[in-house]
Amino acid sequence: MSVEFPPGVAVFLRDARVARLATLGPYGPHVVPVCPVLDGDRILIATEPTMKTEHVRTEPRVGLAFDDYEEDWSRLRAVSVTGRATLHQAGAAWERGRALLYEKYPQYEPTSPITLGQTLMLEVELDWVSRGGP
Repeated sequence: MSVEFPPGVAVFLRDARVARLATLGPYGPHVVPVCPVLDGDRILIATEPTMKTEHVRTEPRVGLAFDDYEEDWSRLRAVSVTGRATLHQAGAAWERGRALLYEKYPQYEPTSPITLGQTLMLEVELDWVSRGGP
């Protein structure tokens, strides 16, 4: 399923440095900050095996919240998205995610390398986008 972005949203998502990922586990929602990269109508996130990956294995529906906070509330911007997550241990999506994340976040490679056999690539196929703010 391909999602249509409202004007300016794809650029906002592409430039966002951090987002909050919500997964659903047996005890309710679990929300964590992540460093995402937009790839067309998908979002890619590198992760170690954690609670969020366990949640995705049993419930692939996820949400992400992106925002820019300003003290001048007329300048607040936010985007919420939902989609279905898939975990990749290797392959084309994993390789593309690593390349895009290394390009966007140069600090990844020297400080938190995305390593085959250790790092998972969480791919979120978007199915809903909502924009807030001006």
